[in-house]
Amino acid sequence: MAGVIVSSPYGNRPNRVDRVMFEVILALIPGTVAMIWYFGWGILINLVLASLFAVLTEAVALKLRGRPALPAIRDLSALVTALLFALAVPPTLPWWLTLIGMVFAIGVAKQLYGGLGYNPFNPAMAGYVFLLVSYPLAMTSWLPPYMLAEHVLGFTDSVRLIFTGMPPEGLTWDAITMATPLDQMRTQLNQNRIIDEIRASPLWGDFGGRGWEWVGNWFLLGGIFLIWRRVIGWRIPVSMLLGLVLTAGFFWSLDPQIHPFPAFHMFSGGAILGAFFVATDPVSGCTTPKGQLIFGAIIGVLIFVIRTWGGYPDAVAFSVLLLNIAAPTIDHYTRPRVFGHDRDT
Repeated sequence: MAGVIVSSPYGNRPNRVDRVMFEVILALIPGTVAMIWYFGWGILINLVLASLFAVLTEAVALKLRGRPALPAIRDLSALVTALLFALAVPPTLPWWLTLIGMVFAIGVAKQLYGGLGYNPFNPAMAGYVFLLVSYPLAMTSWLPPYMLAEHVLGFTDSVRLIFTGMPPEGLTWDAITMATPLDQMRTQLNQNRIIDEIRASPLWGDFGGRGWEWVGNWFLLGGIFLIWRRVIGWRIPVSMLLGLVLTAGFFWSLDPQIHPFPAFHMFSGGAILGAFFVATDPVSGCTTPKGQLIFGAIIGVLIFVIRTWGGYPDAVAFSVLLLNIAAPTIDHYTRPRVFGHDRDT
């Protein structure tokens, strides 16, 4: 009687790239909806443009490399890169800068190194930093959350702003944009104002900036979902946030009038998004258990250092990219000892 011979592997494959990326996209939905709610249609337009440009860049790059494009596009990795990039940039970003950012993120930071699995840097953050260094004004022109805005932009206004660079008729850029909470805190501290005076502004909520702290809460919910689904581990996000909070807490305890309360650093800016969705990139981060704890903790410390004494108010992207460089070294010195072998053999 003839039997059917089935080759290995015999188990199922629950951790396919497309499944993992799809769950990351699902986890991003709550925070994304919150960002659209607070900061307007520009967020949604950036998401659509970045996704389109990322997929096109991926297809062109693979065509030039002589590789089939469809399998790579179907794994959704380019889409995740586009979403993370679009959530990090201002809702006023001109469309052509989104294009440049995606070409750099996908074409240079990802495909130039060999594609998915070979990129040493997080592509989304590489594209973000490339634009931030090259076009700092455009990359820091944020709209205020709707409850603080004197002029709320509609969908048509947002389309016009992104594609023509022209604010609504009768308004100037200064009338529709304002400093982010991190930038506001940094600027006011540099003007020798104390925390109590700064927080008297209606810009502030319970911990961070109004609107921003709720966005952080919803991204936190998505991050917990990823840990529950075992898409990511707990070590990097927990150690990163602890590194940030403990460092900020130490300086806050020394002088609470020139160093904000630690929760401010968590709920103002991209700390939570970075902890759960960026630093946990399995390709560009550490893989050993001890290495992941060190990797995350140093990122958290660097975020505080750059925010406090560096040249940019937010520092998640810079900190992640710096530790991407160090990840192979950290893994080398924290690799588990193989049973029956000396660590140095």
